[in-house]
Amino acid sequence: MSEDRTKDTYNSGKSLRILIVEDHGDTLQALSNLLTHFGHEISVADDAESARKIIRSKEFDVVLADIALPDGSGYDLVTEAKRQLTGFGTPNDIKRGREAGFDFHLTKPVDFHELRAVLGQIAA
Repeated sequence: MSEDRTKDTYNSGKSLRILIVEDHGDTLQALSNLLTHFGHEISVADDAESARKIIRSKEFDVVLADIALPDGSGYDLVTEAKRQLTGFGTPNDIKRGREAGFDFHLTKPVDFHELRAVLGQIAA
């Protein structure tokens, strides 16, 4: 990130409670650090079962879930989260995500400008 891009440049205006569910450690850490830098409250899980426990104990504005988790799928996790509570990029994947209750569908590697725009829409 260049020096002229400050926290204020990326701040969506509202701090969001975000759960990141990602089994790849470096990706999990990078997203967590970046979104914390933007002023959001971050919780993390590296598998579906951990995410379920966290979802039962806290409220979230956003759930960023990997699709392929070691103990389940992000599709199922978001479906479950939507009952209590918001990757792959082919048209079929996006359709399946919508059917599962996804509000937005981003693919990896995450385009941080697109992520910022989505978070801005949620915070508005």
